[in-house]
Formats: sequence, structure tokens, C-alpha cells
Amino acid sequence: MLSKPFLKKISEFIASHNLLNREEIQLVALSGGADSVCLTLALLQLGYPIETAHCNFHLRGEESERDENFCTEFCKKNGIKPHLAHFDTVSFAKMHKISIEMAARELRYTYFRQLRKDIGAETICVAHHQDDSVETVIMNLIRGTGINGLTGIQAKNGYIVRPLLCVTRNEIENELKAECQDFVTDSTNLVDDMVRNKIRLDIIPLMRKINPSVNDSIAKTAERLGEITRAFNSIIENEAEHAVSKDRDDISKISINSIKASVSPENLLFHILKTYTFTPSQIEQVYNSLDSEPGRLFFSPTHQLLIDRDVIIIEPLSEAIQKIITIPEEGTYVFNEKIKFRVEIADYNKDTIINKEKNCVCADLSKLILPLTIRNTKIGDRFIPFGMKGSKLVSDYLTDIKLNLFEKKRQLVLTDSNNKIIWLVNNRPDNRFRIDDKTKIMLKITCITN
Repeated sequence: MLSKPFLKKISEFIASHNLLNREEIQLVALSGGADSVCLTLALLQLGYPIETAHCNFHLRGEESERDENFCTEFCKKNGIKPHLAHFDTVSFAKMHKISIEMAARELRYTYFRQLRKDIGAETICVAHHQDDSVETVIMNLIRGTGINGLTGIQAKNGYIVRPLLCVTRNEIENELKAECQDFVTDSTNLVDDMVRNKIRLDIIPLMRKINPSVNDSIAKTAERLGEITRAFNSIIENEAEHAVSKDRDDISKISINSIKASVSPENLLFHILKTYTFTPSQIEQVYNSLDSEPGRLFFSPTHQLLIDRDVIIIEPLSEAIQKIITIPEEGTYVFNEKIKFRVEIADYNKDTIINKEKNCVCADLSKLILPLTIRNTKIGDRFIPFGMKGSKLVSDYLTDIKLNLFEKKRQLVLTDSNNKIIWLVNNRPDNRFRIDDKTKIMLKITCITN
């Protein structure tokens, strides 16, 4: 048995943070290392119904097989139901163009989430302890972080819980030693070739020379900051709700005036932009550009951001992908999942009703040459706005009607085979193709949006 004081400490931590229910199955992530072995034994001895999950990533040759065999025997000895999964981590990382570490994490947690549903478990218990939380605080501080990064690892994040955050690595290893309980050691943890390992093996030992209780000090500071952060975040989240609006499901607008009026403008901007995968340094650049000339662009891996007069506009990068479709005859043509065009050709006479809605254009078929093309605007595009005689740059026209840069890039045009613009889609037709008294056949194109 693990010692009573040790078990009591964990039990009280579980209760104070409302982590686990004794009536529900708890799924424990078991690697075979000291931390996960200790967590499994602690929950078992505290009377929680548990099952374990072990992932073999096939990254360390015989060590990977050793770890799996250890976990299988450990569960058998303690009467615990084990679940095993095998992954080709290297191939997954290459396929998704991510690091091995990120690939293993994604595979692991995807498997855990699905297994939790399959067995009806309440939580996924992972074995992070106090040292892990302290290392996270230092790592975030080194990299540069907002206030949330200084609160360490949280005891509960949805259905992922961490019952060992109240104990240190030394306490865990001492308990297992007293219990004569074996565990396996990942050899990569003994090499200081990664940021976290450098902190663990180099930086923290140096800090302990200054303050032997540095772990406790940092952990307590992180806990206090956690309380402050929850109150602060409540204010920031409320401000964010009022600062952000959506034109469509995927396009967001942030009021610059609301940002400036915040109790903490840069933190509010950070809170909003981090969800669009912008880095802290990018967010700082955006903040410093709020009073600059409008038109500055920023790109994250998933989104593009435009500072436009009194608003910040954010949209997915997919919106920037330009596409061209050709229209050779009548029919319905799908431009993308949101837009399609219905093309009709009909006889025209003085009694024919012309649709003058913005989403429709009616043109004299004899004045254009098929096939037609629908594409995004290009630099140098010119057209003669309906009702006018002189030509105008499309970009100037769109500026005159106050479209922002993203809207200009999204603007579609309908052209004939001579690349003459017939219609600024959902906007204005070209005067050269207007219907007149000589028109015999009418081309009608309707833009249909979902």
C-alpha cells in the first residue's frame, strides 16, 4: 500500500477540486513510468473503479515493447482491465507535416477520447504532478506568455483530470520505492535535448541552489495567479463578447474602439486573437498597428487579419483561395459550397421582364462571346459601370463603395471569352452589355448563395 499520508493528500486534492466520482469508471493513461504507475495505484487503493490505456508509438524500438509488456503485467497483477493501442507515429507525423512529439500527442488524446466514450468512463486521468506544473510555468515564462500561461497545469480541463498535481516527483518515487513497485524509465527523459528537459535537468536544479523550496514557491504563486486569472478572464470574456461581431459564420469583426476602451486592451486583443492561432508576437504587432494607416495584413496558419479603419477583420485562409469556373452554356454551376450560378438564355421582346436585383444580371447575348468565366478580380481590371460611358478601374470602384481589402479580394467578376467584364457579381453590371431595343436574345445569370 502507498502511505496513508500520501493517499490522504491526493484524496483531499481530488475532493477539493471535485475531480472524480467513485460511482463512475475512470480511465487512467498508463505509460509505465513512475508517475502513471503511482497514479494508477493511488486511485485503485482509494477505491475508484479504473481501467487503463497504454499507447505504443513504436518510436524507441525494444523500449516501446518493454513498456507495453510492463503495463500488461502490471494490470494483470493488480486486477485492472488494460486497453492497448499501436501507432505508426513517424508516418502520421510525415503525413500531417507535424513534429513527432505533436503527432504522438494528437494520436494519444484522440485514442483516449474515443476509448473514454466506448467504455463509458467519466474522466481521463493523466499523471501530471507538481513538478510538471512548475516546469510549464517556467517554460511559458521563457517563451513569453499572457497571464494564463503563469497559472501552470490545471487540475481539470473538461474530462481530463490530474489528481497528482498536489505531489512532487520525489514524493512519487519515494512512495514507489517504499512499496517496492517497479516502473519503466523513458531514456529520452534523461537527455536534455528538449526545452522541458532542459528546464527539468538544468534550470530547476540551479534555482534550488538559490531556494531549496523553489518548487513550492512557484506552485503557490501559480495557484494564486489562477484565482486572479479567473476573475480577470471573466472581465475579459465579457468585453470580448461586446467587441466581436460576425458578418457570417466564419468572418469576425473586432471593434478597435472597444479594444482601446478595455481595462486591459492588449490582453483583450490577445484573448480574442489566440483563438485564430496568432502567436503572442503577432498579436503584439497587431496591437501596435491599431493607430497606423488601415490596410495592414497579418497571417496565422489558419486565418488572415486586416486592420481596416475602425475594425479588425478576420477570416479563414480558405476565403483567400481563388477559383475560376467556365460557363459554356445554360445550366447551374457550383462555384463553391456557398455560391452557385444559374445560367439561362431566352428570347427577348419588349414585354420581357428584366430582373434588376443585385444578385442577377441580364445582358444582350449578341454583345458577348461564349464561353463565360467567373473569377476573382485582378489588378488592372476595368469595366464601364452601368449607366456610365467612361471606364473605371474595378479596384477604384470597389474603394468608392467602401469595400475593405478582404471584400475586394473576394469580389467575383463575370467575363466573356475576350476577358471583358460583364458583371461585378452581386454588385453592378457593365454598360457595354446592356439590353436595348435591338436585343433579341437575353442572357440571364443569377447568383444563389447558401
